[in-house]
Amino acid sequence: MILSHALATMPPENTMNAQERAPLSTTAMVLAAGMGMRMRPLTLQKPKPLLTINGRTMLDLAIDHLVAFGIQRVVVNCFYLGEQIEAHMATRRDVEIITLHETELLDTGGGVRNALPHFGGLPFFSLNADLPWIEGPAPTLARLADFWDPAHMDAALLMMPTVKACGFGAKGDFNLAPDGRLSRHDSTPPYSHVWISAQILKPENYDPITDRVFSNNRVWDIAEQHGRLYGLEHDGTCYHVDTPEKWEDANARLMDGRGWTL
Repeated sequence: MILSHALATMPPENTMNAQERAPLSTTAMVLAAGMGMRMRPLTLQKPKPLLTINGRTMLDLAIDHLVAFGIQRVVVNCFYLGEQIEAHMATRRDVEIITLHETELLDTGGGVRNALPHFGGLPFFSLNADLPWIEGPAPTLARLADFWDPAHMDAALLMMPTVKACGFGAKGDFNLAPDGRLSRHDSTPPYSHVWISAQILKPENYDPITDRVFSNNRVWDIAEQHGRLYGLEHDGTCYHVDTPEKWEDANARLMDGRGWTL
């Protein structure tokens, strides 16, 4: 079911101003279809993206970042307790929301591919609805858009040093090279960085994959094999909220002023 409502060859390390950025879709994706199993009992009656951080749902926090960047339309997928997400999205008035209610859980890659017709064939932002971050000195998505170079990249991921990432273990996800390339198949954990929710992707990344249900890890693996998987280090803070205890701690740290800096 689809619900739509209108609510109100440069090297990768170089930075561009807004006028010089490579074109991006004005539609973005927020992934909100997960089951939230590790968050039980909090997610028995409410989907994880609708749990609040500092009084605001994690889903709204993700969309807030996109609206601040200038995104005009956001595709939100849902599955578990999806009717709650649909109803909540109907309350936003600052951006157009398209809700895709999946009839089966498509995983991250399948969920994104299901939304591809909405991006106009252009590279697009994709965010997770359950991994909040706090901005650094400059707006994070603007930094990622400036970093994006489609001539060299098939995917650009927002990364955090493992030793600075609140709520994560020591394993990490990727090694981040000085030139921005990400890798994980040329070494073993622990890795230097973890991925923290945001990425820019090309629609054509999904062409080689024929499965209906699959993880975005497949897309990343293909990009890495071709030397086209890149990452930008986040200059703010983040919290991986994946258990009730971490949810309580993430909120407590903001309430008492400690913040999410390790």
